[in-house]
Amino acid sequence: MTPGAGPEAPGVPAAGAPLVLRGRELGRGADGSVRGVVMAIVNRTTDSFYAPARLTDDAAALEAAHRAWEEGAEILDVGGVRAGVGPEVDEAEEVRRVVPFVARVRSALPDLVLSVDTWRSGVAREAIAAGADLVNDTWAGHDPELVEVAGTAGVGVVCSHTGGAAPRTDPYRVEYPAADAAGEGRDPRDGVLDDAVATLRRAAQRAVACGVPAASVLVDPTHDFGKNTWHSLHLLRRTQALAGLGHPLLVALSRKDFVGETLGLPPAERLEGTLAATALAAWMGARVFRAHDVRATRRVLDMVAAVRDEAPPRAALRGLA
Repeated sequence: MTPGAGPEAPGVPAAGAPLVLRGRELGRGADGSVRGVVMAIVNRTTDSFYAPARLTDDAAALEAAHRAWEEGAEILDVGGVRAGVGPEVDEAEEVRRVVPFVARVRSALPDLVLSVDTWRSGVAREAIAAGADLVNDTWAGHDPELVEVAGTAGVGVVCSHTGGAAPRTDPYRVEYPAADAAGEGRDPRDGVLDDAVATLRRAAQRAVACGVPAASVLVDPTHDFGKNTWHSLHLLRRTQALAGLGHPLLVALSRKDFVGETLGLPPAERLEGTLAATALAAWMGARVFRAHDVRATRRVLDMVAAVRDEAPPRAALRGLA
């Protein structure tokens, strides 16, 4: 049986929904194998929380895009505004940082899927015109016109969960009480999961109603955004429930604060924790992984795919030759 072509092996969580962008299924090999999709990060900012991702110089940013492609990324996510608190960046400046670069990458790497990380519909519209294939709305529809722009253009969109937080704000004593904490078999910490599932389901339904193809609607629990570390850890352990929403599941775990706080480490030392979280999420059905470290993430996802029996080993000679 071709890996990835049949039912899951006993004890293996169900596979997540496939992602289709630009008319092709990402992560699917010609042999039918299935591997997680790496979304590489290029931040056109001076203040991103992880310094190596700050790529304001055009040549350095383009070099990073080429390197990401060579190391196995299928998507490049381009952002022009730091997600967290920082200096104001107006729409015109965000466009200046992002749109010309999207056009350059579209020309230089025509097979690389391009994503723009923005919550502004005006930025999304211009980025799509420059060649973007996906809009990564990390602030959960704060601009309600953004998904309409994506639907009109027929590109993909990421639906996220922030618990209602406004763009570029940090959480403070946020709570997600469980609807039925005392119910049999219920984890009292599932309030954050319930809120994420309900929010993502509504957002995905609206995206489809606006014209985005269902297989091009990604859902993202958006770890850290509007959440404390306990919330993010719980969403990670409940990845399987999120993958069950029926849309490709994106997780953005790379070097995030919940990893750092769990291990007591700064961003520069969070790779191992990120990769552990990545392996767990991939095992439980996540499909797309936003990552600073493309090569390492690619290798982790390939290993998980082989254990899940969705892709064969690169070689299998031991004991045979």
